[in-house]
Amino acid sequence: MFVVFSETATANGTVTIGITSEEASYGVDFKTTPEAPSLTFTLPIIAGQDKTSFLFQNLIFPFDSDQKVVTFQILSIDYARETNIQGYTTSVVSFEESLGGVSEPHIGGPNQGNQIYVDLSSETTTEVFRESWDLGFYCGDDFRVGLNGSLYMAAKKLDATNIDAVTQASVSQYFNQVAIGTFDPANMDYVDDPTGAISGTAIDAISVNDADNHVYLVNLGYTVGTTTPVPGSVAIAGNPRGWKKIRVLRQGDQYILQYANLNSTSHQEVVIEKDAAYNFRFFSFNTNNTVSVEPMKDQWDLNFTVFTNEIAGSGSYGYSDFVLNNLKGGAKAYEVSTSFSSYADFSVANIDESLFQNDQRVIGADWRDVFSGTVYTNRFYVLKDPNGIYYKIRMLGFLNTDGVRGYPKFEYALLQ
Repeated sequence: MFVVFSETATANGTVTIGITSEEASYGVDFKTTPEAPSLTFTLPIIAGQDKTSFLFQNLIFPFDSDQKVVTFQILSIDYARETNIQGYTTSVVSFEESLGGVSEPHIGGPNQGNQIYVDLSSETTTEVFRESWDLGFYCGDDFRVGLNGSLYMAAKKLDATNIDAVTQASVSQYFNQVAIGTFDPANMDYVDDPTGAISGTAIDAISVNDADNHVYLVNLGYTVGTTTPVPGSVAIAGNPRGWKKIRVLRQGDQYILQYANLNSTSHQEVVIEKDAAYNFRFFSFNTNNTVSVEPMKDQWDLNFTVFTNEIAGSGSYGYSDFVLNNLKGGAKAYEVSTSFSSYADFSVANIDESLFQNDQRVIGADWRDVFSGTVYTNRFYVLKDPNGIYYKIRMLGFLNTDGVRGYPKFEYALLQ
């Protein structure tokens, strides 16, 4: 398992990892390298490297319980430079049988403060506070920059190419329109294509010609909500996070991000390198640095998140309880009606390759009825993961026993 740094280390140091477990004993059910009989271990930070790693070993394969869970968490960092723990800090390993199981992603209740990345084949989840990042820099062949749609961010291209010349007075006329939920179909121009097509980012493809790369006005959306709504409701959005102006350039196979507050007459600049193992490299204005968010592109299948979607004829709109499949990493899915086949009877022989969609919203939010608090039982889903492994998936619920939103639950089974 990897611990990925937000930037290449410039000095040596250490990272301390803590282990907690449920129904699993160290040395009996699992072990690690380095060894951790006291349930903590230390990994080196080595100057010139951008990650460190440790080995997790299951000692009871082929599993003997569906109750065993092991969680690894970064406890502290000893590093020469001042640093904060950012991005995702925990990783969960489940001992459920690899043929499938039941999962309850911890998205954070009715505020839904977490984005949860799920890898079905390894039965691992990665938890990320959705306010921990702002921009995603695509690591594929294209040069594209994505917005954090879970915060309801939006961006508008300006005529300017000089970031320092842009002021709040020169862009304030756009404040009301560069937002989601305005019920104006034109606001789709300010958000990323909800299908997940990389060609549909709100920010144009970054050109090798600097003169073609314009300044963008960026609405930072909202903080994660903190109020407690009545049972059955959600409180996704907190306070407005304000605005930034940005400009992105290319330098070989790297991005150059320029950014500043609206009335600033100077800007900050950072170079962001691609990493082919990931869909994106992520950047946070809070830390002025890159942060770890998604696992490697072939090591996750589903993302449980708040999401900026489209209402036909009404433009962009914020959705809770949303489920994305990892389209950019190669995970595709399609919906199956129970009038065609029951979940229990559906087998690998029933898979229709022609039905897999180039859309990350196949599960989306159309699996639940928020008014009745129930899931639809007349549908389930087939997913082909980035490694060509097939699963069937059925959503089971999104309320806890007290009727509170933000507690999704699903089951899945390997199709073989």
